[in-house]
Amino acid sequence: MGTSAEHHASVVIVGGGPVGIGLAIDLGMRGTNCVVVERHHDPQPIPKGQNLTQRTLEHFHFWGAEQQLRAARTIPRDYGIGGMTSYRTLLGDYSHDWLQRELVRPFYFTDNERLPQYATEAVLRRRAGEIPAIEAMYGWTCRAITQDADGVSVDIVGRDGAAKTLRAVYAVGCDGSRSIVRDQSGITQTRSDHDRLMVLLVFRSTGLHRHLARYPGKSFYCVLHPELGGYWKFFGRVDLGSTWFFHAPVPPGTTRDNFDFKTFLYDAAGAEFDVALEHIGFWDLRFALADSYRAGRVFIAGDAAHSHPPYGGYGVNSGLEDAVNLGWKLAASIKGWAGPALLDSYDAERRPVFASTARDFIEKAIVVDRDFMARHDPVRDLADFEAAWRMRQSGARDEVNAFEPNYEGSPIIFGPEGAVSSAIGSHAHAARAGHHLTPQPLSSGRNVFEELGRGFTLIDLGANKTAAAFEAAAATLDLPMKVIRDSAADGREKYAARLILVRPDQFVAWAGDDAEPMQILQRAIGRF
Repeated sequence: MGTSAEHHASVVIVGGGPVGIGLAIDLGMRGTNCVVVERHHDPQPIPKGQNLTQRTLEHFHFWGAEQQLRAARTIPRDYGIGGMTSYRTLLGDYSHDWLQRELVRPFYFTDNERLPQYATEAVLRRRAGEIPAIEAMYGWTCRAITQDADGVSVDIVGRDGAAKTLRAVYAVGCDGSRSIVRDQSGITQTRSDHDRLMVLLVFRSTGLHRHLARYPGKSFYCVLHPELGGYWKFFGRVDLGSTWFFHAPVPPGTTRDNFDFKTFLYDAAGAEFDVALEHIGFWDLRFALADSYRAGRVFIAGDAAHSHPPYGGYGVNSGLEDAVNLGWKLAASIKGWAGPALLDSYDAERRPVFASTARDFIEKAIVVDRDFMARHDPVRDLADFEAAWRMRQSGARDEVNAFEPNYEGSPIIFGPEGAVSSAIGSHAHAARAGHHLTPQPLSSGRNVFEELGRGFTLIDLGANKTAAAFEAAAATLDLPMKVIRDSAADGREKYAARLILVRPDQFVAWAGDDAEPMQILQRAIGRF
């Protein structure tokens, strides 16, 4: 069939998973029209991307979908969604809590959540359908993408063979680790292959639920074994009591037909139980990071930009943060108030943060676990092993506290001299340039997060004259900026600054007591 006439939009998003639809919602709520191209008519029923952080739920709050997401939860709220790590078998003698996200709850506006990615996608699709600026084209596949000085052309084909060309100002590839957008735009990747074949099993079992009654409130379970060299066997609940998923390394050459998966599950759990396998899939354990997140008018986000093993719940959360970082910058560029350097800051902020996430948290965890099991063996020295195991519990708490992605080294942030953007940080109430704003109550009784504007927000805690100068500068730059005026009391003194400039993605661009407003605002929007 022939190709139809061009269809115009401000942004074409290729890939309608959580990252692509999240980006569309972010753009649509900013009044920027976009088209989402997604090959699947319905979310795919593979339970992955389950752990959603407090920060991610802030996105759903601002997208107007938080309550719908919580209502889609597949594990009852009164049960709990905690994690644990076990030694040798799931039902062995040694275990400790893991990934205790509740430890950093005071620094975010919302609680974390857990549900299968297909349930998250369904919520996002419904929300996107409520926003007039979003057109979703489900059942269409991107075949080619080209760009010129004026825009981007995206050639797509439907399942019936119909072909169309979409024309846009910008395009974003959210089309996964095998991204056609990335490849056709000439963006290369750096890979770190750990040479491990992994299996993903989805199965039903009520017996495993009964076995795990000794661990109430737990929804995901990591099993360490010396023979794995730091890699994990990983059980996760899809619902409460019947459906599970399981990741683990398997020997090279393993297929659906030449391996005893039930015995494999029994060995990992340390007991036998009823198993009805529903899905057997394989994937290669590797890290991949795009060498750039931008090629002209084309951007990539989520797994198209970075991929890694599903260790620690970093994947979907990182991808959604990509979407929120890029969304306001694309909208600002299309509406005309962005400076020429603003879009480049997407790569400058998000790429080093993911590189740090992979290096300092995911790969580090593999090495730490490998070294732990090489040094400590309960058969060789029980007292030594038990003392070291107790130390692991505090180490698990330290990881949650230390994972604090920040943009201190960003060119559009007034961070410390010589700072770098990183996933390593510290949670603090003080307003720090490049860091996520922490919530505090206002005198009105509302939280500051309930008053933040969709553009920039200036929090004025007693610097009225300078705040007025910021307003005048914003007007000159045609920059959307809301001012919140309050006192530095009742918790707000913890910000340790009288003036706080908050970006549309709730990160602090600048904080202090005195300022050159025009200089600060120009830099914050990439207008150097």
